[in-house]
Amino acid sequence: MNTVRTADGETVGAQKVAVVTGAGSGIGRAVALELLAAGWSVALAGRRPEALEETAALAPGDSSALPVRADVSRPQDVAALFTAVRERFGRLDLLFNNAGTFGPGGVPVEELPYEAWRHVVDTNLNGAFLCAQAAYRQMKEQRPQGGRIINNGSISAHTPRPHSVAYTATKHALTGLTKSLSLDGRPYGIAVGQIDIGNAATDMTAGMQTGALQANGETSREPVMDVADVARTVRHMAELPLEANVQFATVMATAMPYVGRG
Repeated sequence: MNTVRTADGETVGAQKVAVVTGAGSGIGRAVALELLAAGWSVALAGRRPEALEETAALAPGDSSALPVRADVSRPQDVAALFTAVRERFGRLDLLFNNAGTFGPGGVPVEELPYEAWRHVVDTNLNGAFLCAQAAYRQMKEQRPQGGRIINNGSISAHTPRPHSVAYTATKHALTGLTKSLSLDGRPYGIAVGQIDIGNAATDMTAGMQTGALQANGETSREPVMDVADVARTVRHMAELPLEANVQFATVMATAMPYVGRG
């Protein structure tokens, strides 16, 4: 990485550095590749090393990708991830808090095992907090101070689907996390926003095109959008100057049943 340091030790003219969690597939992979193509250095975090290597292999040949195996629900993994980023790149400009799981699909609340609830909470909420906390510490301490955190929310942060209590509860909680981090980050130049995504075409949403349970009990096919459109939206949020922030953005398939859902 080409950098110039001032007498005070500040880094000038360096490549921007991002951490993308859940970078082995879906939205995380699309966002990581969009940032790499734009010249960012990107740490690819996820639980499956082979998937992270596949993401890195899809990036432009002159890009700077760092695959790091990490389970975001494990504090020791998160600590090791951000240590690796600091040692490799020296600073951190962006965390895209993307890792998440829907959990068991279509399970009524009265039948949802506690273990399944806990897994969704540990991944979607606790994992987002642990990564945000580690990023916040680094952004506060580094020079120049500051950076940006973008949390991956969901349409379900506003309006739930049937039988989605664990996922929906964590995404509502993520909105509170976003607001609190945004407020607490102001004195340190840490901008925090959230992107709420609806029906991006990934493996996780493959069933939407064959039929998804609706609030009236019917099963209907739902439209999806290209995940690249999500990636471009995240990049726009990421590349704003720190004096500007997209607090909340919603990007969704135009005709999906969201407005009027239920």
